[in-house]
Amino acid sequence: RITLGDAVPTHVIILAAGRGTRMRTARPKVLHRLAGLPLIEHVVRAADSLRPERIGLVVGHQAEQVEAAFAGRALVFARQDEQRGTGHALLQAEPLFGGRAGTLVVLSGDVPLTRPATLERLVRTHEEANAAITVLTATVPRPYGYGRIVRADGRLARIVEERDASASQRQVKEINSGIYALDLPSLFDAVREIPPAGPADEIHLPDLVRIYRQRGLPVETAAADPDEVRGINSQTELAEVKRIVRQTRNEELMAAGVTIEDPATTWVDMDVTVGPDTVIHPGVSLQGRTRVGARCELHAGVRIVDSTLGDDVTVRDHCVIQGARLARGAQVGPFAHLRPGAAIGETAKVGNFVEIKQSSLGRGSKASHLSYLGDATLGDGVNVGAGTITCNYDGRRKHATTVGDRVFIGSGTQLVAPVTLGDDAYVGAGSCVTDDVPAGALGVARGRQVVKEGWADRQADGSGDGSSDS
Repeated sequence: RITLGDAVPTHVIILAAGRGTRMRTARPKVLHRLAGLPLIEHVVRAADSLRPERIGLVVGHQAEQVEAAFAGRALVFARQDEQRGTGHALLQAEPLFGGRAGTLVVLSGDVPLTRPATLERLVRTHEEANAAITVLTATVPRPYGYGRIVRADGRLARIVEERDASASQRQVKEINSGIYALDLPSLFDAVREIPPAGPADEIHLPDLVRIYRQRGLPVETAAADPDEVRGINSQTELAEVKRIVRQTRNEELMAAGVTIEDPATTWVDMDVTVGPDTVIHPGVSLQGRTRVGARCELHAGVRIVDSTLGDDVTVRDHCVIQGARLARGAQVGPFAHLRPGAAIGETAKVGNFVEIKQSSLGRGSKASHLSYLGDATLGDGVNVGAGTITCNYDGRRKHATTVGDRVFIGSGTQLVAPVTLGDDAYVGAGSCVTDDVPAGALGVARGRQVVKEGWADRQADGSGDGSSDS
């Protein structure tokens, strides 16, 4: 063992090979999402807080999908093709950690709520005690299904699995979390001493406690809050953990000065940031890497994904905003849809039933009603009349529309791209614009109105011949 005071390197292995059959889905259990991240991403981030020399994952069921989720990350992988218990899983990681010195922290890929501070305390307890193994435990009101911590004179004597526990041991409420700090130099030889058990010849890591005690080596425990060690094995358990995370995230935001009118219906992902004095109304969902500035107001039913909102932005009821940027003082909605690439300028306004995709709306510009803007660049001070459409797709390619500053576009206009409207141009209502309109000009492109007096009466009495009377 490394003596106290020496630099003790830390390593982490995350066990993530299980099938998760109780989830009843094709997706690997550890890739189910919690607050915008896969379950195992929460575990990896907690592991990162220890600043380990190496983080490894033991993968098995649908291993390729789990490995792909961490493509480009500084992680190493081991395969457990046959799931034969946690001890067997750890043995598969021997090529990654065998021969190394220091402490190996063992985490579970389906236990996402363990706090960095708890892991730091686990490692500190382990190293200060110069222990061979330190078990993270918790006292829970309903310990069914967990291994029980059996103590003698206050010290950890052994871990008894539920199926092997006596009636009195099943009354014990202190449970094994499945999270450990282990002395690396002695580890893998000790795991090989664990006898296989059960019809599947499984090797159970908790048996290390018995082996180390027989060797006279120090065995320690560290305590965690019950919620931190919740494992997820079913959709019901996933929903319970989502509730905990949602409440925690909302409490963090409210402590930072955000007003949340109804925390029970407000969903904020882990990587979302919200500035102070912002007001969030019921039913709002903020997802991905969304950034919301200060003094914003997000009304009921809004969903915002991977978008950036500047300060003083207002988003009215039931808008969907994805991959968009809204500058300071912009106003959107109700019932607007901003798709990826939408950029709304300072104090610009997007009204009800307006859809914008890969387009920018300049400072102070307005698209107030029932319009579609796609692949368009609109300057400052533009007024887009109700029912305006950019016709940007010819069946094979997308084409751009360019609108200068202070342009007035009348209602019911179609802008057939590629087309450019110069600064201060006007477009008459109901136009189908196929040619550029120069700066300061009026463009009108519509059929001339014809009025046929008495036409309806002639149709009613049968004197009309059904022709167009052209």
